[in-house]
Amino acid sequence: MTNVRFVAIGDSFTEGVGDERPDGTPRGWADLAAQGWAAGLGEPIEYANLAIRGRLAWPVVDEQLEVALALGPTHLSFNGGGNDMLRPGTKVERIVDAFVTVARRCQEKGVVPILLAGADPTGGLPMAGLIRRRGDALTAAVTARLRRTDDIVWAINWTDATLRDPSFWSPDRLHMNFRGHHRVAARVLESLDIAAPATWWDLPEAAAPHLATREYYRTHVGPWVKRRFTGRSSGDGRAPKYGEWTTIV
Repeated sequence: MTNVRFVAIGDSFTEGVGDERPDGTPRGWADLAAQGWAAGLGEPIEYANLAIRGRLAWPVVDEQLEVALALGPTHLSFNGGGNDMLRPGTKVERIVDAFVTVARRCQEKGVVPILLAGADPTGGLPMAGLIRRRGDALTAAVTARLRRTDDIVWAINWTDATLRDPSFWSPDRLHMNFRGHHRVAARVLESLDIAAPATWWDLPEAAAPHLATREYYRTHVGPWVKRRFTGRSSGDGRAPKYGEWTTIV
């Protein structure tokens, strides 16, 4: 019987958007980390992923955390705040409180928290300076608040300058592609003292269309703005891709 039961909660970053399989379903760093974890241990692990794209930090906590803990995991990963940082009036301390809540509830349940900082997308985004400052502040504030908390597994991607290169990002410039997700998965495994395949840190680039500015705004920025004005989310109506345990061998 396997000992590791790993559940991931979060938004599109954890769902795996940008790293789609041929059938269009997202894979992403959490799926890859689960595979690498099982391979590194030489035995199966149980894996669940409750992440839903478009979620803000506190809706992730409110909708996913207790459901995830009810599964009885040994490890729980959390990342949030990326969508918050794209909105005006974001309060960094409020996002930090979400991380603190996840860490506290994991401690109370005897679960090891894996806390991630997402990668920095600002190399290709509008309002890059503002988003970079918010991301810097969030990363610093989370680590400052929790740095004395024992048994947290940290996977800090925001300060990884290599990940800022456009070759790690999908055409929407907001979600990582397969290269980015593999690099994050390698960092998570490293944080768990599991050796990741060396190639995951810097996979060869694949030819991908680079949208001109006007086409980029029409294809990606325009729909995002429309959802903000209509109060809709890209995750509306979506269910978790792995809402129950699945065995990874």
